[in-house]
Amino acid sequence: MLPDKVQKFIDFFSELPSIGPRQATRLAFYLIRRGKTAIASIAGVTGNLADIKTCSQCFFPYELIKRNFDGKTGLCQICANPKRRQDIIAVVEKETDFMSIEKTKKFQGRYLILGELSKDGILESEQKLRLSHLKNSIQKNFGQAEEIIVAFSPTTLGDLEASLIFEELKPMAKKITRLGRGLPTGGEIEFADEDTLSGALENRR
Repeated sequence: MLPDKVQKFIDFFSELPSIGPRQATRLAFYLIRRGKTAIASIAGVTGNLADIKTCSQCFFPYELIKRNFDGKTGLCQICANPKRRQDIIAVVEKETDFMSIEKTKKFQGRYLILGELSKDGILESEQKLRLSHLKNSIQKNFGQAEEIIVAFSPTTLGDLEASLIFEELKPMAKKITRLGRGLPTGGEIEFADEDTLSGALENRR
């Protein structure tokens, strides 16, 4: 019943987080109603994402600029900033958690984005590689980090994964902590307000 090009659009966008087939279908018809100009605009904006790089240290996406803080290539502005503590690292699940913690302006270390936690509580191969990268970086530059903060949401899955990360990274830091329980059990870092996250950072244990 649907034109093949519309169906392909729906099939693709329905696989994106929080969209699904129904939302993808509504989006397709919305763009068709808006016409060729709107479709060209969204195609251009989407195409621009191809210019985004991924930080080689924390794995956060960043836009390549002519000059970074210290001239290093491959690093986002936070990782390249000499004013940030490189020996204090917050391990977060996803990019939105990174952004939420940054908004508090209470954390002056750097990050590692581990990647979305698996529901079976097992680390994926890409996550293991990122942890190995972090461990090698710590050994090379400090021997031991001053502190590693396992900044996962206080959900059942987050607690399970945090215990795995604790054991994995315990030898790599003088102190390894979790965010304080200013965050309600079952809550998501991404949706916490700045005051709640500030308290969780200040009361980490």
